[in-house]
Amino acid sequence: MADLSHVAVVFDLDGTLIDSAPDIHAASNRIMAELGHPPLSLPEVQAYVGKGLPNLVARLLEHHGQAPDGPLLAPTIARFETEYLTAHSLTHPYPGVIAALDALQAKGAALGLCTNKPIAPTRAVLDHLNLTPRFAAILGGDSLPIRKPDPEHLHATARLINRPRLIYVGDSEVDAECARAAQVPFLLFTKGYRKAPLDQIPHDIAFDDWAEMPSLLHRLL
Repeated sequence: MADLSHVAVVFDLDGTLIDSAPDIHAASNRIMAELGHPPLSLPEVQAYVGKGLPNLVARLLEHHGQAPDGPLLAPTIARFETEYLTAHSLTHPYPGVIAALDALQAKGAALGLCTNKPIAPTRAVLDHLNLTPRFAAILGGDSLPIRKPDPEHLHATARLINRPRLIYVGDSEVDAECARAAQVPFLLFTKGYRKAPLDQIPHDIAFDDWAEMPSLLHRLL
């Protein structure tokens, strides 16, 4: 792989670097049970992941017949934020992620993180998985007044890294829309939390094995 000292590689988190759906599912069912609602399946909860915590909570409340913008929204979001700080026991990096990050850094790439997960639980899970020191910039879904797919979320992350070239890596329709709006190349991890078929999600390169990702990025550049 060629020298990457001019490149910033920014990643999404949930469904891209880490498989956190089992913990999100468990936390969702615990909190909804406190409100008297029955549990949902993993696919049902996972379908609501990707657009930030407020959207997840709104969709869960709506699923259970509650007003998605009603009086339960704010306190339930706050309850999730507390729960997320320690909901890590079922979360792990996807196979090959650590080696891929190591390979990119060894060639000089600077790494960033742009996620719609709130910043406090983002840092908590990164600390838990010993990933925090790898990233030169970390922005969560509440770090700015906007979040993905607004391209400013991605651009703000890139400015903190300050490299001439920017590549974005994600797993979802939201990530693809953000990359397209930001006019940056997009690598799509296909085993994450996307809802649409692969051919309906704009991308430059798709991959399902993190061991291939560094060489694919080199090919893209």
